[in-house]
Amino acid sequence: MDERVGKIKSWLKSGSINIFGLPMSGKDTVGKRLAELIGGEFLSSGDIIRDYEAKKNDHMTESGELIPTNKFYDIVLPHFYTEELIDKPLVLSSIGRWEGEEDEVMKHTKESGHEIGAVIYLKLSEDDVRSRWQAAKELGDRGMRGDDADPKVFETRIEEFHEKTEPVLKHYDKLNLLIEIDASGTRDEVFENVLNALSVL
Repeated sequence: MDERVGKIKSWLKSGSINIFGLPMSGKDTVGKRLAELIGGEFLSSGDIIRDYEAKKNDHMTESGELIPTNKFYDIVLPHFYTEELIDKPLVLSSIGRWEGEEDEVMKHTKESGHEIGAVIYLKLSEDDVRSRWQAAKELGDRGMRGDDADPKVFETRIEEFHEKTEPVLKHYDKLNLLIEIDASGTRDEVFENVLNALSVL
């Protein structure tokens, strides 16, 4: 086993790592790979909400705007307490994107035994974000998700990140939990940088 992985598992235990970034920054790619490597589980607020929308025939996210905070609490937070996650480390993809939600996320991760130990910010320029979006659209490698298909919706998602999520990152930074990672490299390069950063905590 990679020595870095052992170090991460040692300090993280059953805690959680929350990953943020603009659309196309690689949150799910990094998160799933990291969760598998440390023997944990991956939770994505986007996946949870889209699953809820499909079951309820709801379309809360079709405009690209974040769902209301009360809805986020009701739909996403209960997942921390599911039996299959007990005593397992978690890798979270952007859980708590709206300023103020981070306090509830931290409260519930702690109560459920998955206290947040680090927050990763995959930093990518808007030019890179738009280039990746265009390439993904041409390749069709993201399943033609509705929030990726419409350029206006995609731009709204970028605006939402700047307006609502950047203050969340500032809050985590004040708590000395935030780690910024340059996400402009290849998938392997970015992942290596994440492992290096987490292994020295």
